[in-house]
Amino acid sequence: MSSRPEKSALFADDFKPEPYWWDTADPVTDDPGPLPEKVDVAVVGGGYTGLNTAIQVGRAGRGTLVLDAEEAGWGCSSRNGGQVSTSLKPGYDELCRRYGAERGRVVFAEGGNSLEWFREFATRENLDCDFRPCGRFHAAHNSAQYSRLARDAEISARDHGTGATVIGPSDVRTELGTDAYHGGVIFPRHVSVNPARYHRELLRLAREAGADVRGRAPVTAIQREGGEYVLQSARGNVRAKKVVIATNGYTGPLTPWLRRRVIPIGSYIIATEPLPAGLMDRLIPRDRIVSDSRKVVYYYRASPDRQRIVFGGRVSHNETNPRHSAPRLHRELARIFPELSSTRVSHSWMGFVAYTFDTLMHVGNRDGLHYAMGYCGSGVGMASYLGMRMGQQVLGLDEGRTGFDDLPFPTRPLYTGRPWFLAPSVMFYRFRDSLNI
Repeated sequence: MSSRPEKSALFADDFKPEPYWWDTADPVTDDPGPLPEKVDVAVVGGGYTGLNTAIQVGRAGRGTLVLDAEEAGWGCSSRNGGQVSTSLKPGYDELCRRYGAERGRVVFAEGGNSLEWFREFATRENLDCDFRPCGRFHAAHNSAQYSRLARDAEISARDHGTGATVIGPSDVRTELGTDAYHGGVIFPRHVSVNPARYHRELLRLAREAGADVRGRAPVTAIQREGGEYVLQSARGNVRAKKVVIATNGYTGPLTPWLRRRVIPIGSYIIATEPLPAGLMDRLIPRDRIVSDSRKVVYYYRASPDRQRIVFGGRVSHNETNPRHSAPRLHRELARIFPELSSTRVSHSWMGFVAYTFDTLMHVGNRDGLHYAMGYCGSGVGMASYLGMRMGQQVLGLDEGRTGFDDLPFPTRPLYTGRPWFLAPSVMFYRFRDSLNI
């Protein structure tokens, strides 16, 4: 029996109920002075979408102000798993059924466009964010899912040039030190970053471009006066010629039309204490990012220094405290890697992602307010890409057009932004994941 006191059985002595990434990135600094009275472009939200917008319009010489309710990047932009993919949930055939062959093809292509743009952007700007073109191993949690994944991977490699390769059930240990999976697929173009350091690099670029980024300035109202907008915030009022809403999983009563169309869902993550030397080389030998085929997905990776495992997923029907989610996540981690059953948790946290009713991201203009949001849990690359395109749209550039522009943005009757249906949905999908289908 362990001699550790009970309070330390799961949590490390230096446990923090906050993101591990915050330990690795410089804190955000803010200008305490008054806000400017007037700007060309005001951006509401200082995460990946808002800062990439600000970089574009700032570099074009427009006076730009970014306002965030907390410190810039406090939300999911510094709380995610740092995995970058093609981001789309619906497949090619589904998109073509929804929108017709031509529009479906254009929407589908944006997934690959976002990934390739992100890779080029991180390299061109020489971002100090632990950028790694490591590839993803997408693991099949049962045999039926393996058959589906293998079939889809062959089609996507043949028809869409993804380079996906199938790993059979007997070869899983070439990718992961576990017997928990029934094979899987490698996506070689997917990459990883340290999300907080990536955000800090965006913040640096935005400020170098001339953008004024202010935190602790929640916008409480936006009013149109003539051809301009007045933003009321806790730090003063600002007039702007154009406004961008970049709030994603933290979209609230400021924009009720948008709030009715995004579903905030908490995603929960833990980081382990440093692992013994050599253990990571057995568990995640190729340093890939990992996800699985569950609808209630688990995703994980080695930390950039390969000392810890960062493990995330949805482990409760309703939102909960990260101290309560940590034991459940740790139980799933130990199920996959039994060698970690006695490894303690050093950090536990959560952040809100924004799902949509059609599982697609959306870009548009509503009552004169530009917006991009609804990344459905895959926002690192897509939020950055669409933030960049949003900046181009604000500048009136033709290249700012995207496949997501002005797609129907559905909601549901009686939905006002509080997902009362989330718990039964999670219960249903968790039951479905338990079946071999």
